[in-house]
Amino acid sequence: MYFKVQMMQNVHLAPETDEDDLYSGYNDYNPTYDTEELENDTAFQEAVRTSHGRRPPSKTSLASSMGRPMTGAIQDGVTRPMTAVRAAGFTKAAVRGSAFDPLGQSRGPAPPLEAKNEDSPEEKIRQLEKKVNELVEESCIANSCGDLKLALEKAKDAGRKERILVRQREQVTTPENINLDLTYSVLFNLASQYSANEMYAEALNTYQVIVKNKMFSNAGRLKVNMGNIYLKQRNYSKAIKFYRMALDQIPSVHKEMRIKIMQNIGVTFIKTGQYSDAINSFEHIMSLAPNLKAGFNLILSYFAVGDRDKMKKAFQKLIAVPLEIDEDDKYISPSDDPHTNLVIEAIKNDHLRQMERERKAMAEKYIMTAAKLIAPVIETSFAVGYDWCVEVVKASQYVELANDLEINKAITYLRQKDFNQAVETLKMFEKKDSRVKSAAATNLSFLYYLENEFAQASSYADLAVNSDRYNPSALTNKGNTVFANGDYEKAAEFYKEALRNDSSCTEALYNIGLTYKRLNRLDEALDCFLKLHAILRNSAQVLYQIANVYELMEDPNQAIEWLMQLISVVPTDSRALSKLGELYDSEGDKSQAFQYYYESYRYFPSNIEVIEWLGAYYIDTQFCEKAIQYFERASLIQPSQVKWQLMVASCFRRSGNYQKALDTYKDIHRKFPENVECLRFLVRLCTDIGLKEVQEYATKLKRLEKMKEIREQRVRSGRDGGGGSRSRREGSAGSDSGQNCSASSKGERLSAKLRALPGTNEPYESSSNKEIDASYVDPLGPQIERPKTAARKRIDEDDFADEELGDDLLPE
Repeated sequence: MYFKVQMMQNVHLAPETDEDDLYSGYNDYNPTYDTEELENDTAFQEAVRTSHGRRPPSKTSLASSMGRPMTGAIQDGVTRPMTAVRAAGFTKAAVRGSAFDPLGQSRGPAPPLEAKNEDSPEEKIRQLEKKVNELVEESCIANSCGDLKLALEKAKDAGRKERILVRQREQVTTPENINLDLTYSVLFNLASQYSANEMYAEALNTYQVIVKNKMFSNAGRLKVNMGNIYLKQRNYSKAIKFYRMALDQIPSVHKEMRIKIMQNIGVTFIKTGQYSDAINSFEHIMSLAPNLKAGFNLILSYFAVGDRDKMKKAFQKLIAVPLEIDEDDKYISPSDDPHTNLVIEAIKNDHLRQMERERKAMAEKYIMTAAKLIAPVIETSFAVGYDWCVEVVKASQYVELANDLEINKAITYLRQKDFNQAVETLKMFEKKDSRVKSAAATNLSFLYYLENEFAQASSYADLAVNSDRYNPSALTNKGNTVFANGDYEKAAEFYKEALRNDSSCTEALYNIGLTYKRLNRLDEALDCFLKLHAILRNSAQVLYQIANVYELMEDPNQAIEWLMQLISVVPTDSRALSKLGELYDSEGDKSQAFQYYYESYRYFPSNIEVIEWLGAYYIDTQFCEKAIQYFERASLIQPSQVKWQLMVASCFRRSGNYQKALDTYKDIHRKFPENVECLRFLVRLCTDIGLKEVQEYATKLKRLEKMKEIREQRVRSGRDGGGGSRSRREGSAGSDSGQNCSASSKGERLSAKLRALPGTNEPYESSSNKEIDASYVDPLGPQIERPKTAARKRIDEDDFADEELGDDLLPE
């Protein structure tokens, strides 16, 4: 072999010894196998040309001198032909002495790859197609990030470039080679982005392009999305039409998609008021593949048509819907195996466990809402209906909801203002397990607190706290009872513990702010209300408290700023507007003060303080005629207060209408015959006008003044050391030195300074009356600032009987 020949050239054999050489004989070979000199061999060439070459070969011994055949030896300097090892790098033309190079490295580096021709049409098409795909991907990412405008721009750009790509492909290749998948994805993404940006007409046109193209397979199911758009546009007839068209084009093997489309059809029928058709759709769904949404919507449909028996059956079907989630026992470690405990700890709050919790919470919400909806109508009374629902729930997999239904029964009594029944219902839970006992005791404490029975409220608050020390509502109510007794420091401790157990307990945070305000720790109170404002951005109560704290801190500018935010939330609240007017008045800005006082009067024209300020403002600005309407309204609100009628008469007199002023004074004298100020002005007016009644009024005036002097002497004599005469007379409207309007009359001029709103320690209340809420209320009314109470319940009471129907639209 060649590699042996080439290597043996540089081998120096060891001198022969007496021992046998294991490698001897490899350099000896039969010259018969030397083919390198055959071209110069005369005998061989002669044999090839003549018949001598067809003779049978002679049997010569192929053995070497050592008695064995040679495989790769060299004889007479000629190498043996090698054909079976060419793949290893040997060639027939190899010569003795050439280097061993089986990989051909001696030939040098391989020639460089041929550069792509970027100007070729195929390469341009390939690059353009890559760019279109990138734009579609960027559009989808922008949509998922919430940037709908950018997503639409990318989708439009992808559509433009895809049309250019199609034209270039048509010029280079046949139409059969056009990438239909790319065209479909571009159009579908564009339609989706139009729909996301509420450009429904453009979205429908784009969907029509896809649906009408016969080359797109399975495009008919996109009619579901078109139906969704018509549903958003409230075009219910077309929505149902497209849903049904999509249903016809989806094969029966796709059961889940068909169920969702049928559910959309049922929801659309509900929106159109066709409850019988909706019932047919939901009943079909519940017979094929029961689910929570369909079961709940079926109950709502039966409720709309008033079928009591069907409501009961539908509720039982809803209860029987399988949740398809694992039991909670799998998350409890059965042994002390550390590996098992680590695994359980890892899966205790993973995404699957969170999904299971959400599914269970949704099922409980549907069941509780459905029970509250149908309980008042399925039996003769809502109590009997609740009892039936409780029995059904107890026999199901949701047995723990039975107690919650009982608590909601009590809350329903509370909504109906039947406090005795509510208390009796809640007292039944005193012997239940700790969680239910704590919830019932919390509600009982809440009820007794509303009725100002603080001893009972404190007792049940203690029971709730002892049953569940980590119940923030119980701790809040306990703090309220302590707050009502005036122990603000201890109340703050309960509120703090409630916040430690649940940092999102807004009632506790609000109440601790009130507590700090009572303790005059204004900086801490402000900090609490600012934290609460970060949680409840548009809470009118919180905004008012912040403004009030700044006012107590003597920072009117900040108070005005926060009150401006308040009226942006409740623009029709008269108290906030009048408070703004008071602050601007204290700052000396009369025009702004008048604007807000006038707005407050416009929304609530019965506030005496506002009426008084507006009347005084018009008197100070010498517009007495305009002040008359305000004092007349005040006299209607407080008809027993003579000062408002005296102010009306005074305004007539100041404006020069003496006859009207005289008639008004006479009317006042008939109603209040012992009013000295009225008689004094009657005497003056009658004297100026020259009426005969002047003597009569003068006699009455002297008698009343004498009687008044006698009373004052008796009062002075009854005091030790004498108290001095009263300088201010009841109902005084002042005296006038002449008939013309005098701005310096002290007795008649009202002070423009307002009395404060109901105290800095009184809570803000909007002018609308609120229904009692079981979550928290301000129970003692508008005149006393009280901490918020908390009632313990499982679902929000605002969901009662008005659950919104779920559209369950297919994702686009």
